Amino acid sequence: MKKFLGFYLLFLLFGTLSAQTVCTPESRAKLENALAKLKSESDKTQSPNEWIVETGQWFLETPYVEKTLEIPGPEQLVIDFQGVDCTTYLESVVTLARLAEKKEFSMEDFEIELELLRYRKGKNEGYQSRLHYFSDWIYENQEKGILEDITASIDGEVYENHPSFMTENPQFYPQLSEQKNVEKLKQVEKEISARKYYYIPKAKIKDIENQIQSGDLIAITTSISNLDMVHVGFAFQKNGRIHLMHASSKNKEVEISSLPLHEYLAGNKSQSGIMVARITGK
Repeated sequence: MKKFLGFYLLFLLFGTLSAQTVCTPESRAKLENALAKLKSESDKTQSPNEWIVETGQWFLETPYVEKTLEIPGPEQLVIDFQGVDCTTYLESVVTLARLAEKKEFSMEDFEIELELLRYRKGKNEGYQSRLHYFSDWIYENQEKGILEDITASIDGEVYENHPSFMTENPQFYPQLSEQKNVEKLKQVEKEISARKYYYIPKAKIKDIENQIQSGDLIAITTSISNLDMVHVGFAFQKNGRIHLMHASSKNKEVEISSLPLHEYLAGNKSQSGIMVARITGK
């Protein structure tokens, strides 16, 4: 009887989550609150960008935590609302915004949408299928019809993008102790290098700022030759200027930058500029 009761309680706690999903009770409670809030506002008519601005602010002051996706064993879909890094914050907010657009509010809906965003072809098929490089994340999600990379259309310049950091430094990634994962990621890096990417050099950001909308996805490029991006977040209009709403590794929480985006990047030598993407609403 005790054993049965234990299984029953686990079912109540994790019943709608698949076997490939990891979500603590605390994170689940926060996610359920967010989904309930979305449902209560389902009569609102807002653009995807407006939903991003609204739901993104629900995470303000959430602790910054690194490597929440790097768990032992087979690749699993991690849902963590207790602590986020810049990418998991962005993915969580985009997922909520898309669910608001679709008027879908269940845990299962969130799971499906997050998997679609995070993995190549929208399917978790192991560690190598996760979109580790954010330039690849942008490309793949544009191919899925989820977003549009608008960088070239707002006076972007060609960005030399040849990431190889992961396969050159497998010691930082436990899953890359398996040579098959290294070889598969080398192929991904080769495909990324063959594409044409654009960026806005940081000296030009102020000039094109009026073409960036609150809720646009901002990916910060770098002068480090074997990386593509060093940070991601969202554009947030404040006092007539574009700021960055992001999970800050420096201040250890989700915040809206005190400085406008142009000035935020100016103080960091390795940050070379930005890519800008916009959720399409499809």
